[in-house]
Amino acid sequence: MKTFLAVLLFSALISPQPPVHAQVSYPSKPIRLVQGFGPGGNADTVARIVADSMSKIFGQPVVVEAKTGAGGNIASAEVAKSSPDGYTLLLLTGGHAVSAGLYKSLPFHPVDDFSMISTITFFPFVVSVRPDHPAKTLQDAIQMAKAQPGKLNYSSVGVGSTQHLAGELISSMAGIRMTHVPYRGGAAPMEGLLRGDVDLLIDTVTFTTTQLQGGRVRPLAVTSARPWPSLPGVPAAAETLPGFDVRSWTGLAGPKGMDRNLVQRLNLALNDAVAVGAVRRQLEGLGNHVLPGTPTEMRELVAREAARWAQVIKDAKIPQQ
Repeated sequence: MKTFLAVLLFSALISPQPPVHAQVSYPSKPIRLVQGFGPGGNADTVARIVADSMSKIFGQPVVVEAKTGAGGNIASAEVAKSSPDGYTLLLLTGGHAVSAGLYKSLPFHPVDDFSMISTITFFPFVVSVRPDHPAKTLQDAIQMAKAQPGKLNYSSVGVGSTQHLAGELISSMAGIRMTHVPYRGGAAPMEGLLRGDVDLLIDTVTFTTTQLQGGRVRPLAVTSARPWPSLPGVPAAAETLPGFDVRSWTGLAGPKGMDRNLVQRLNLALNDAVAVGAVRRQLEGLGNHVLPGTPTEMRELVAREAARWAQVIKDAKIPQQ
Protein backbone atom coordinates (compact mmCIF):
# COMPACT_ATOMS: atom_id res chain seq x y z
CA MET A 1 0.00 0.00 0.00
CA LYS A 2 2.85 2.38 0.91
CA THR A 3 4.57 1.55 -2.38
CA PHE A 4 1.32 2.28 -4.30
CA LEU A 5 0.90 5.68 -2.60
CA ALA A 6 4.53 6.54 -3.27
CA VAL A 7 4.04 5.77 -6.98
CA LEU A 8 0.94 7.99 -7.08
CA LEU A 9 2.78 10.86 -5.40
CA PHE A 10 5.76 10.53 -7.73
CA SER A 11 3.45 10.45 -10.77
CA ALA A 12 1.69 13.61 -9.63
CA LEU A 13 5.01 15.40 -9.18
CA ILE A 14 6.33 14.54 -12.65
CA SER A 15 3.04 14.85 -14.57
CA PRO A 16 2.88 17.76 -17.05
CA GLN A 17 1.59 20.98 -15.52
CA PRO A 18 -0.80 23.34 -17.32
CA PRO A 19 1.02 25.98 -19.34
CA VAL A 20 1.78 29.15 -17.47
CA HIS A 21 -0.62 31.26 -19.57
CA ALA A 22 -3.53 29.00 -18.64
CA GLN A 23 -2.92 29.72 -14.98
CA VAL A 24 -3.15 33.49 -15.43
CA SER A 25 -6.55 34.52 -14.10
CA TYR A 26 -8.98 36.55 -16.17
CA PRO A 27 -9.25 39.43 -15.98
CA SER A 28 -5.75 40.69 -15.25
CA LYS A 29 -6.47 44.27 -16.36
CA PRO A 30 -9.47 46.62 -16.76
CA ILE A 31 -12.31 45.66 -19.10
CA ARG A 32 -13.98 48.13 -21.49
CA LEU A 33 -17.76 47.92 -21.70
CA VAL A 34 -18.83 49.88 -24.78
CA GLN A 35 -22.39 51.16 -25.16
CA GLY A 36 -23.84 53.19 -28.01
CA PHE A 37 -26.08 55.82 -26.45
CA GLY A 38 -25.82 59.10 -24.57
CA PRO A 39 -25.44 59.51 -20.80
CA GLY A 40 -28.54 59.03 -18.68
CA GLY A 41 -30.36 56.76 -21.10
CA ASN A 42 -31.35 53.16 -20.46
CA ALA A 43 -28.31 51.58 -22.12
CA ASP A 44 -25.88 53.83 -20.25
CA THR A 45 -27.67 53.30 -16.93
CA VAL A 46 -27.86 49.51 -17.22
CA ALA A 47 -24.24 49.36 -18.38
CA ARG A 48 -23.02 51.33 -15.37
CA ILE A 49 -25.03 49.33 -12.84
CA VAL A 50 -23.84 46.02 -14.27
CA ALA A 51 -20.24 47.23 -14.72
CA ASP A 52 -20.02 48.27 -11.08
CA SER A 53 -21.28 44.90 -9.88
CA MET A 54 -19.01 42.92 -12.22
CA SER A 55 -16.02 45.03 -11.15
CA LYS A 56 -16.53 43.82 -7.59
CA ILE A 57 -16.75 40.20 -8.75
CA PHE A 58 -13.66 40.40 -10.96
CA GLY A 59 -11.53 42.62 -8.74
CA GLN A 60 -10.75 44.67 -11.84
CA PRO A 61 -12.47 47.83 -13.14
CA VAL A 62 -15.14 47.40 -15.80
CA VAL A 63 -15.10 50.82 -17.47
CA VAL A 64 -18.16 52.00 -19.41
CA GLU A 65 -17.34 53.86 -22.60
CA ALA A 66 -19.93 55.56 -24.84
CA LYS A 67 -19.59 55.41 -28.62
CA THR A 68 -22.77 57.17 -29.63
CA GLY A 69 -24.57 57.47 -32.94
CA ALA A 70 -26.38 55.49 -35.64
CA GLY A 71 -28.74 53.80 -33.17
CA GLY A 72 -25.88 52.01 -31.42
CA ASN A 73 -24.23 50.79 -34.62
CA ILE A 74 -21.03 52.78 -34.10
CA ALA A 75 -20.46 50.97 -30.80
CA SER A 76 -21.33 47.60 -32.34
CA ALA A 77 -18.94 48.15 -35.25
CA GLU A 78 -16.07 49.03 -32.93
CA VAL A 79 -16.52 45.96 -30.76
CA ALA A 80 -17.04 43.67 -33.76
CA LYS A 81 -13.51 44.45 -35.01
CA SER A 82 -11.82 44.31 -31.59
CA SER A 83 -9.69 41.50 -30.20
CA PRO A 84 -11.71 38.53 -28.83
CA ASP A 85 -9.67 38.49 -25.62
CA GLY A 86 -12.54 39.46 -23.31
CA TYR A 87 -11.24 42.97 -22.58
CA THR A 88 -13.67 44.75 -24.94
CA LEU A 89 -17.34 43.98 -24.41
CA LEU A 90 -20.57 45.46 -25.75
CA LEU A 91 -23.84 46.41 -24.09
CA LEU A 92 -26.33 45.43 -26.79
CA THR A 93 -29.89 46.74 -26.98
CA GLY A 94 -32.93 45.69 -28.98
CA GLY A 95 -32.01 48.36 -31.52
CA HIS A 96 -29.15 46.11 -32.62
CA ALA A 97 -31.69 43.63 -34.01
CA VAL A 98 -33.78 46.42 -35.55
CA SER A 99 -30.75 47.65 -37.50
CA ALA A 100 -30.50 44.32 -39.30
CA GLY A 101 -33.74 45.10 -41.14
CA LEU A 102 -33.54 48.88 -41.32
CA TYR A 103 -30.13 49.31 -42.93
CA LYS A 104 -29.28 48.18 -46.44
CA SER A 105 -25.81 47.29 -45.26
CA LEU A 106 -23.94 47.26 -41.96
CA PRO A 107 -20.20 46.95 -41.24
CA PHE A 108 -20.95 43.81 -39.24
CA HIS A 109 -23.34 40.85 -39.17
CA PRO A 110 -25.71 41.37 -36.21
CA VAL A 111 -25.42 37.74 -35.10
CA ASP A 112 -22.38 36.07 -36.62
CA ASP A 113 -19.86 38.83 -35.81
CA PHE A 114 -20.48 38.64 -32.07
CA SER A 115 -19.98 36.23 -29.20
CA MET A 116 -23.26 36.46 -27.31
CA ILE A 117 -22.82 36.20 -23.53
CA SER A 118 -26.18 36.80 -21.83
CA THR A 119 -29.31 38.90 -21.83
CA ILE A 120 -29.64 41.27 -18.88
CA THR A 121 -33.02 43.03 -18.88
CA PHE A 122 -36.30 43.22 -20.78
CA PHE A 123 -38.52 46.30 -20.81
CA PRO A 124 -41.21 48.26 -22.70
CA PHE A 125 -41.28 51.91 -23.73
CA VAL A 126 -43.48 54.74 -22.51
CA VAL A 127 -45.28 57.17 -24.82
CA SER A 128 -45.36 60.49 -22.96
CA VAL A 129 -46.23 64.15 -23.49
CA ARG A 130 -45.72 67.41 -21.62
CA PRO A 131 -48.32 68.03 -18.89
CA ASP A 132 -49.84 70.87 -20.92
CA HIS A 133 -50.14 68.91 -24.16
CA PRO A 134 -53.73 68.68 -25.47
CA ALA A 135 -53.51 64.89 -25.97
CA LYS A 136 -54.78 63.19 -22.80
CA THR A 137 -54.72 59.65 -24.22
CA LEU A 138 -53.01 57.77 -27.03
CA GLN A 139 -56.30 57.86 -28.91
CA ASP A 140 -56.29 61.67 -28.63
CA ALA A 141 -52.81 61.80 -30.17
CA ILE A 142 -53.92 59.51 -33.00
CA GLN A 143 -56.92 61.73 -33.73
CA MET A 144 -54.68 64.81 -33.79
CA ALA A 145 -52.36 63.09 -36.28
CA LYS A 146 -55.31 62.13 -38.48
CA ALA A 147 -56.58 65.71 -38.48
CA GLN A 148 -53.19 67.16 -39.47
CA PRO A 149 -50.99 64.46 -41.09
CA GLY A 150 -47.29 64.91 -40.38
CA LYS A 151 -47.69 67.73 -37.86
CA LEU A 152 -47.52 65.52 -34.76
CA ASN A 153 -43.94 64.44 -34.16
CA TYR A 154 -42.16 62.01 -31.86
CA SER A 155 -38.64 61.51 -30.57
CA SER A 156 -36.27 58.57 -30.60
CA VAL A 157 -32.65 57.94 -29.63
CA GLY A 158 -31.67 57.60 -33.28
CA VAL A 159 -32.67 56.28 -36.67
CA GLY A 160 -32.97 52.52 -36.40
CA SER A 161 -33.52 52.47 -32.65
CA THR A 162 -36.42 50.46 -31.24
CA GLN A 163 -38.03 53.73 -30.15
CA HIS A 164 -38.01 54.83 -33.80
CA LEU A 165 -39.63 51.59 -34.92
CA ALA A 166 -42.18 51.74 -32.10
CA GLY A 167 -43.30 55.12 -33.44
CA GLU A 168 -43.43 53.82 -36.99
CA LEU A 169 -45.47 50.84 -35.84
CA ILE A 170 -47.95 53.12 -34.05
CA SER A 171 -48.29 55.13 -37.26
CA SER A 172 -48.76 52.01 -39.37
CA MET A 173 -51.30 50.32 -37.11
CA ALA A 174 -53.25 53.56 -36.51
CA GLY A 175 -53.21 54.60 -40.16
CA ILE A 176 -51.58 57.96 -39.44
CA ARG A 177 -48.45 59.86 -40.42
CA MET A 178 -46.18 61.29 -37.71
CA THR A 179 -42.81 62.99 -38.13
CA HIS A 180 -39.80 61.25 -36.62
CA VAL A 181 -37.27 63.44 -34.76
CA PRO A 182 -34.10 61.45 -33.98
CA TYR A 183 -31.66 62.42 -31.22
CA ARG A 184 -28.30 60.94 -30.27
CA GLY A 185 -29.74 59.47 -27.09
CA GLY A 186 -29.19 60.22 -23.43
CA ALA A 187 -31.17 63.14 -22.04
CA ALA A 188 -31.56 64.89 -25.41
CA PRO A 189 -35.02 63.48 -26.28
CA MET A 190 -36.42 64.54 -22.90
CA GLU A 191 -34.92 67.99 -23.27
CA GLY A 192 -36.52 68.23 -26.71
CA LEU A 193 -39.91 67.29 -25.27
CA LEU A 194 -39.70 69.79 -22.40
CA ARG A 195 -38.63 72.57 -24.78
CA GLY A 196 -41.61 71.84 -26.98
CA ASP A 197 -39.55 70.64 -29.94
CA VAL A 198 -41.41 67.31 -30.02
CA ASP A 199 -44.95 66.27 -29.09
CA LEU A 200 -44.41 62.66 -28.08
CA LEU A 201 -41.52 61.12 -26.20
CA ILE A 202 -41.06 57.41 -26.85
CA ASP A 203 -38.44 56.15 -24.45
CA THR A 204 -37.66 53.50 -21.88
CA VAL A 205 -39.24 53.15 -18.47
CA THR A 206 -35.74 53.58 -17.00
CA PHE A 207 -35.29 56.96 -18.64
CA THR A 208 -38.85 58.22 -18.19
CA THR A 209 -39.70 57.15 -14.62
CA THR A 210 -38.00 60.03 -12.76
CA GLN A 211 -39.71 62.64 -14.91
CA LEU A 212 -43.06 60.86 -14.53
CA GLN A 213 -42.69 60.82 -10.76
CA GLY A 214 -41.77 64.50 -10.76
CA GLY A 215 -44.80 65.41 -12.85
CA ARG A 216 -42.72 66.89 -15.65
CA VAL A 217 -44.21 64.53 -18.23
CA ARG A 218 -47.53 62.73 -18.53
CA PRO A 219 -47.77 59.13 -19.79
CA LEU A 220 -50.21 58.16 -22.53
CA ALA A 221 -49.38 54.47 -22.86
CA VAL A 222 -46.84 51.75 -22.26
CA THR A 223 -45.84 49.70 -25.32
CA SER A 224 -46.08 46.23 -23.77
CA ALA A 225 -49.14 44.09 -24.51
CA ARG A 226 -50.33 44.56 -20.93
CA PRO A 227 -49.86 47.28 -18.31
CA TRP A 228 -46.36 47.24 -16.82
CA PRO A 229 -46.03 46.51 -13.06
CA SER A 230 -43.85 49.54 -12.29
CA LEU A 231 -46.29 51.92 -14.01
CA PRO A 232 -49.65 51.33 -12.32
CA GLY A 233 -52.49 53.17 -13.98
CA VAL A 234 -50.74 53.62 -17.32
CA PRO A 235 -52.71 51.80 -20.05
CA ALA A 236 -51.11 49.49 -22.57
CA ALA A 237 -51.00 50.77 -26.15
CA ALA A 238 -52.73 47.53 -27.12
CA GLU A 239 -55.91 48.85 -25.51
CA THR A 240 -56.02 51.44 -28.31
CA LEU A 241 -54.20 49.43 -31.00
CA PRO A 242 -55.09 45.74 -30.52
CA GLY A 243 -52.10 43.47 -31.01
CA PHE A 244 -49.52 46.19 -30.37
CA ASP A 245 -46.58 44.85 -28.35
CA VAL A 246 -43.10 46.39 -28.39
CA ARG A 247 -40.62 45.37 -25.73
CA SER A 248 -36.87 45.63 -25.91
CA TRP A 249 -33.90 44.18 -24.06
CA THR A 250 -30.27 44.67 -23.11
CA GLY A 251 -27.55 42.07 -23.21
CA LEU A 252 -23.81 41.53 -23.00
CA ALA A 253 -21.70 40.45 -25.98
CA GLY A 254 -18.15 40.46 -27.27
CA PRO A 255 -16.52 40.11 -30.69
CA LYS A 256 -16.75 36.79 -32.51
CA GLY A 257 -14.07 34.22 -31.83
CA MET A 258 -14.04 34.46 -28.05
CA ASP A 259 -12.92 31.28 -26.33
CA ARG A 260 -15.85 29.19 -25.14
CA ASN A 261 -14.52 29.03 -21.58
CA LEU A 262 -14.08 32.80 -21.52
CA VAL A 263 -17.68 33.30 -22.67
CA GLN A 264 -18.85 30.95 -19.93
CA ARG A 265 -16.74 32.79 -17.34
CA LEU A 266 -18.36 36.09 -18.35
CA ASN A 267 -21.82 34.55 -18.40
CA LEU A 268 -21.42 33.28 -14.83
CA ALA A 269 -20.02 36.63 -13.68
CA LEU A 270 -22.95 38.51 -15.22
CA ASN A 271 -25.47 36.14 -13.64
CA ASP A 272 -23.77 36.64 -10.27
CA ALA A 273 -23.66 40.42 -10.79
CA VAL A 274 -27.41 40.80 -11.34
CA ALA A 275 -28.26 38.26 -8.63
CA VAL A 276 -26.97 40.67 -5.99
CA GLY A 277 -30.09 41.88 -4.20
CA ALA A 278 -29.26 45.59 -4.34
CA VAL A 279 -28.36 45.39 -8.03
CA ARG A 280 -31.54 43.52 -8.96
CA ARG A 281 -33.66 45.98 -6.98
CA GLN A 282 -31.94 48.90 -8.66
CA LEU A 283 -32.58 47.53 -12.13
CA GLU A 284 -36.16 46.55 -11.36
CA GLY A 285 -36.78 49.93 -9.73
CA LEU A 286 -36.01 51.48 -13.11
CA GLY A 287 -38.76 49.44 -14.75
CA ASN A 288 -36.70 46.51 -16.00
CA HIS A 289 -37.46 42.80 -15.84
CA VAL A 290 -34.09 41.25 -14.97
CA LEU A 291 -33.68 38.02 -16.94
CA PRO A 292 -30.17 36.73 -17.69
CA GLY A 293 -29.77 33.56 -19.75
CA THR A 294 -27.32 31.42 -21.66
CA PRO A 295 -25.15 32.47 -24.63
CA THR A 296 -27.24 30.20 -26.89
CA GLU A 297 -30.50 31.77 -25.70
CA MET A 298 -29.17 35.25 -26.40
CA ARG A 299 -27.96 34.30 -29.86
CA GLU A 300 -31.39 32.85 -30.68
CA LEU A 301 -33.09 35.99 -29.34
CA VAL A 302 -31.03 38.34 -31.51
CA ALA A 303 -31.64 36.22 -34.63
CA ARG A 304 -35.37 35.98 -33.89
CA GLU A 305 -35.73 39.69 -33.19
CA ALA A 306 -33.78 40.63 -36.33
CA ALA A 307 -36.20 38.57 -38.42
CA ARG A 308 -39.22 40.03 -36.62
CA TRP A 309 -38.22 43.66 -37.11
CA ALA A 310 -37.23 43.09 -40.72
CA GLN A 311 -40.82 41.93 -41.32
CA VAL A 312 -42.27 44.91 -39.41
CA ILE A 313 -40.17 47.28 -41.51
CA LYS A 314 -41.30 45.55 -44.70
CA ASP A 315 -44.99 45.49 -43.72
CA ALA A 316 -44.91 49.14 -42.62
CA LYS A 317 -43.13 50.11 -45.86
CA ILE A 318 -40.42 51.90 -43.92
CA PRO A 319 -37.61 52.87 -46.32
CA GLN A 320 -34.29 51.22 -45.63
CA GLN A 321 -31.52 53.59 -44.67
